[in-house]
Amino acid sequence: MDIWIKAAQLFLSLAILVTLHELGHFIPAKLFKTRIEKFYLFFNPWFSLLRYKKVNGKKKYSWFTKESPEAWKEDEQTTEWGLGWLPLGGYVKIAGMIDESMDKEQMDKPAQPWEFRSKPAWQRLIIMIGGVTVNLLLGFFIYTMVLFAWGRVQINPQKMSNGASVHPYITENYGINSGDQILKVDGEVLTNLDELNKIIMLRDLESLTVKHENGLTETISFPEDIGSELFENGAFPAFGMRTKSSFIESVDGGSLAEEAGLKSKDKIIEIDGEKLEYFDQIQSALYQNKNKAVMLSVLREDENKALDTLLLEAKVDPDGKLGFAVGISEVADSSAVESIAYTFGNSIVEGTKYGLNTLGDYVSQFKFIFTKKGAGSIGGFATIGNLFPPVWDWHAFWMQTALLSIILAFMNILPIPALDGGHVVFLIYEMITGKEAPLKVLEYAQYVGIFLLLGLMVYANGNDLVRWINGAF
Repeated sequence: MDIWIKAAQLFLSLAILVTLHELGHFIPAKLFKTRIEKFYLFFNPWFSLLRYKKVNGKKKYSWFTKESPEAWKEDEQTTEWGLGWLPLGGYVKIAGMIDESMDKEQMDKPAQPWEFRSKPAWQRLIIMIGGVTVNLLLGFFIYTMVLFAWGRVQINPQKMSNGASVHPYITENYGINSGDQILKVDGEVLTNLDELNKIIMLRDLESLTVKHENGLTETISFPEDIGSELFENGAFPAFGMRTKSSFIESVDGGSLAEEAGLKSKDKIIEIDGEKLEYFDQIQSALYQNKNKAVMLSVLREDENKALDTLLLEAKVDPDGKLGFAVGISEVADSSAVESIAYTFGNSIVEGTKYGLNTLGDYVSQFKFIFTKKGAGSIGGFATIGNLFPPVWDWHAFWMQTALLSIILAFMNILPIPALDGGHVVFLIYEMITGKEAPLKVLEYAQYVGIFLLLGLMVYANGNDLVRWINGAF
């Protein structure tokens, strides 16, 4: 059931974003009196689920049809509206433009005043960036309304008397331990612990001021490429709230945990004789014993629901893990979780700021994609669908839709042929040189762009398939 709820949220989110993106092209095209031949939600190779068009003033509908009936072509001045079956995007077919349809027949005819190619370059540029502009503004708008309607929940590090949970890699290399309090980031007081992971991974963090458990305060400097370093070593999230050690929820099949005899509902209470109160202490103890054997003291229920203590020997893998997941744990500093309400005016300011940070963070993530580990982390529709929760939650739905809207804006403006950004490159070239790019160049560029995008899509969804086979989904 969970997968269908996630799929429904993804489908609705994409339907909203694609429709509004294409309206971003449609509206300026209409304002500049450019003819729109088709407006489609989702793609329709071979056939369409639904077509609608006014032909000589009469409404015509067609379900599950192939190419438009000849009768529909009697009135070429009106737009054909349709619903495709392939939910990979959508399109508006603008007369006199090289696009996904590759309609060369039309381009071989003399240019008409209502066609895209007949309009001034600045008008064509506005038409092409319209979709990206709508997606960007939509993301900011959704964040604004979410903050106004629900406010924001944040974790105040200043109220975390038990300190933060720290990834063992940070402890080993920079001397910040779980239980330390995070006071300042680059000299400024930290008010939200959730932001710290984004700052250290993506926003060029220089230093952290921490208060150790012994009461000493220290400012620790980080190298310029700290984000890449943490990414390559799997040290994320780097910081979090401390949680009590809890019972194991599941053990990965074929893992070292299963080999050692660990089972669901077990609770690890000691490693090599050291008592463990927090889950981050378990993580740290395992990390310190990478590629080594450790002795686990484990609580397990017997047939009479009584708890027995077992001793199990386990081999730790090179990443400092055994291969198990724990259930919901008790948070050590629940009082540090704060709810903030915003007035409408403040929500506009904070929503815009949140959107700009989201855009900047997403752009910064691209430096990871060009690494071996980053390329392997690229995902397709299953990965995107997993962004949504397994239950219908409107707050989460709108937050993820805003994120996807900003991602679509950035991806579409990339200078790749077949994307909006590819068309923009040729238009800027024309505006600078005063010469249009040759038609053949536009055609070949479109073919190259489509080939690249299809290749990327196959690769991304192939990664999802491999993850599914390996049980990652």
